[in-house]
Amino acid sequence: MAEQGVDVCLLSVGPDLPWLTGYEAMPLERLTMLVVPRDAHATLVVPELERPRVRPRDDIFAIRSWGETEDPIAIVANLIGTASQAAIGERTWARFLVELQNARPDLVFETTASVIGPLRAVKDQSEVQALRRAADAVDRIAAQLQAGDIPLIGRTEAEVSADIGRRILAEGHHRVNFAIVAAGENAASPHHEPGSRVIQPNEVVLCDFGGTMADDDGVGYCSDITRCVVTGSPSSRMTEVYEVLQFAEAAGRAAGGPGVPAEDVDSATRTIIDAAGFGQWFMHRTGHGIGVEEHEDPYIVLGNSLPLQVGNAYSVEPGIYLPDEFGFRLEDILVVTETGSESITNANRSLLSVEA
Repeated sequence: MAEQGVDVCLLSVGPDLPWLTGYEAMPLERLTMLVVPRDAHATLVVPELERPRVRPRDDIFAIRSWGETEDPIAIVANLIGTASQAAIGERTWARFLVELQNARPDLVFETTASVIGPLRAVKDQSEVQALRRAADAVDRIAAQLQAGDIPLIGRTEAEVSADIGRRILAEGHHRVNFAIVAAGENAASPHHEPGSRVIQPNEVVLCDFGGTMADDDGVGYCSDITRCVVTGSPSSRMTEVYEVLQFAEAAGRAAGGPGVPAEDVDSATRTIIDAAGFGQWFMHRTGHGIGVEEHEDPYIVLGNSLPLQVGNAYSVEPGIYLPDEFGFRLEDILVVTETGSESITNANRSLLSVEA
């Protein structure tokens, strides 16, 4: 905060609040806000009916609960005191920001991205362990998919998605964040919504899934993995395309390390796919950071010259999506170490045939 010239941070709904306090606010019309002055103790302003959900942490923050007839904006404005520069959480509801601006027209606002973002992006050892536990869980589900233990043929994409979601919860996650299942030509849509399409023999099935798993302090850390299988024998075209993708993903995993610009990891995958003639069908960034959010800093994309740091966790997930044919994506989560980047998801990366 001192480096950024910020006098007070104001954190409402969104991932920053549970990361700092262990308490995740419900997205209510009743204001919850952690007020963090640069030079004073933090205060969590919370609706009285929500107070029982807050685990007291007197060493970190005081609790100021408010009743239904009180004005929480006035309470927050009073706690802000004489501050002139505030950083407010990016997920804060617009109505609360507008009301705070009306209450404190002298206050200059920016987002907390420059304050909290760099802190969250560098994981400590306990956070890395939490990410590993979540990664191990989805690795096991990916192995079940590849072994044919998750029935595919004759089921709809939505049914398989629900099945994977149940397995995510059974593996210890407390929340399913997504379970993309895309068959055949639908796999050419990177964020396909699983639907009523029935999975057929001899086609690609792309599965991208992850959830949130709570650590020992109740803070949730995310998992994310993508693997593709073929319900039968892959065509020569499928094999050709997947070999390019597999080579590109391996290059991306090998490229990262401390001091390496994030965009260099993107270039490592993109150069190979471009050279093979599939560049126009790789239309998204190579990866994203992961932690308490499934997408956070650092973003692995051309134009991001910020160097990777020890403790960064991020995905490498190149894709090739051929309209009206099929699509492939291969995704792993990596953590930057002193000597490079280590993959914490390690399910088989080959294009496997299943008869499920």
